[in-house]
Amino acid sequence: MCLSIPSKVVNIDKEKNMAMVDTMGVTREAGLDLMEEDAIKVGDYVLLHVGFVMEKIDEEDAIASLKIYDEILEKLDEEDRKTMVLKDDDCDNRDAKNE
Repeated sequence: MCLSIPSKVVNIDKEKNMAMVDTMGVTREAGLDLMEEDAIKVGDYVLLHVGFVMEKIDEEDAIASLKIYDEILEKLDEEDRKTMVLKDDDCDNRDAKNE
């Protein structure tokens, strides 16, 4: 299942066209190739898909979504939390019924 957890942009490397994003405490790189040039700024919230920023989202909506994820994560142990966030990168486009 693809979760697309909102991630906050913490750094942008224009030479590599990559953003460093924070997804609920997990920092990772994400490609900016699917976005228009200069569409994403440090501090923006974005959604990722297979390692690429696919959409910029409203901060208020991102924070509301993150609160819901926090409620879910409170019920998980630390290793399960990290796995849930990192597995978001491994999402492929398989139909849910094929999973």
